[in-house]
Amino acid sequence: MKSVAAKRNLRNQQRVEVRADTVIEMPRGCDLTCSLSNLSRTGAMISCNQQSAEQLMPDKKAPATGNCNTVTMRFAVPDGAAQPVSIVAHGTMVYVRRIARDEFQIGIQFTGFEGNGFDDLDRYISELLADTHNST
Repeated sequence: MKSVAAKRNLRNQQRVEVRADTVIEMPRGCDLTCSLSNLSRTGAMISCNQQSAEQLMPDKKAPATGNCNTVTMRFAVPDGAAQPVSIVAHGTMVYVRRIARDEFQIGIQFTGFEGNGFDDLDRYISELLADTHNST
């Protein structure tokens, strides 16, 4: 029997599945609307079409360490009974993969938040994880 080496876990935080729009702002002034696929306290996975993927990552491959493309993400999360809370997160694109002919996923690692963004995201993720554990 062939042994398989254990794969290193690159995710330190639990991810929650979400479906929401996010605006990705590039340093060169380009804004793109993409879809959030999942979120964690340390990053997000977005889905986009081929045209958007080419604008975000022209080579469509993960950037070399230290040469990451920086972006700003703007998205909203529910805040209990109140209106949704807007989150502005800064990050670097660290991962890209093709899912289908015209669908790509891009991983973004957060590097910082504006205002109470991290606290709002942390609260939202905690609520989703609690709902998941309570429904099983």
